[in-house]
Amino acid sequence: MRHFGHLADDVRDRLFLEQPGAFDRDSAAGVLSTALGATLYCPATRSTLGADVRKQAARGVVSMVLCLEDAISDHEVPAAEANLVAQLSELHTSCAQDLPLLFIRVREAGQITDLAERLGPAVGLLSGFVLPKFTEESGNDFLEALAAAEEQSGHRLFAMPVLESPELAHLESRRDQLFGISRLLGKHRERILAVRLGVTDLCSAYGLRRSPDLTAYDVALVAAVIGDVVNVLGRADGSGYTVTGPVWEYFPVQERMFKPQLRRTPFAATDPPGEAVRQRIIEHDLDGLIREIELDRANGLLGKTCIHPSHVPAVHALSVVTHEEYSDARDILDQERGGGGVLRSAYTNKMNEAKPHRAWAERILLRAEVFGVAREDVSFAELLAACLC
Repeated sequence: MRHFGHLADDVRDRLFLEQPGAFDRDSAAGVLSTALGATLYCPATRSTLGADVRKQAARGVVSMVLCLEDAISDHEVPAAEANLVAQLSELHTSCAQDLPLLFIRVREAGQITDLAERLGPAVGLLSGFVLPKFTEESGNDFLEALAAAEEQSGHRLFAMPVLESPELAHLESRRDQLFGISRLLGKHRERILAVRLGVTDLCSAYGLRRSPDLTAYDVALVAAVIGDVVNVLGRADGSGYTVTGPVWEYFPVQERMFKPQLRRTPFAATDPPGEAVRQRIIEHDLDGLIREIELDRANGLLGKTCIHPSHVPAVHALSVVTHEEYSDARDILDQERGGGGVLRSAYTNKMNEAKPHRAWAERILLRAEVFGVAREDVSFAELLAACLC
């Protein structure tokens, strides 16, 4: 699979200086954690689950979570498990190729080994499990179950713990929880693909919910938690992990409370491709999502939890490395190999300091490997327009 692989070859040639690279379930963990992109959640109760997976793959989705937790009611769990096993078994038999990276979000540790056994050979379709409400206390059982399932199945299985418990929201317990989680994850480092943020649950501890006009970073409590999570678990010194962005809760709607022309969008009508892109952004209600993705990146997060397919193009378009970023990153690493120092950006608009900017540059080049590099004259608007067509 590859990002933007669903676009025609001539479209990709027009958009990309460096094409997105191919990867699969067996690729290195560092590549996969970067490549997650927009991870689309889907309730495991859907009777068309297998067809939905194939359809979303054809539309450019490269990672999906089949959810047995908050996306379904408590009484639906047994039927959802049975449906999940049946649908994945059918996929394994009929269509094992060209599928996204697939993960199952469980409720409790025992489901991991149980589902791995029930899936039989179809467990080979899985890239791992999503571990909800992950804390220092609950996490060990989850990770030991994952190790047992991996040994039992003979397939590599990754964990994506979700940090969303009240212990992380509450100031008096957050510090101890984060350092405890860090120690626990460090013991299982080879199995941790990414750390996910459950902002909806964090808000629920205080009865909060952001509106579509606000990002997660406008909610002071949430912004504080995100900052602390990145501080402890997102370090660039080799001890950190990929931390993914929180879910955007709002769907496209036919009617909006305020007229579209009264709402701001990231693009002026004169920006290429201009009015057409502006109207698509309004139609898909992407303006708030785009602002939040930009803030995710600024705060050290990569990828995003998504609950609607319309969110995927924006996440992926904003993940493409710009020509300017690519130029700076390469210059920084070349300068660092030459002993360090400071040089002016080729775009003549910033200072590139080799040693302090090295970690940033390395991350840019890894992202370029999986999302590609846009041509110098190609904007985010054009990438998004190609995906929305």
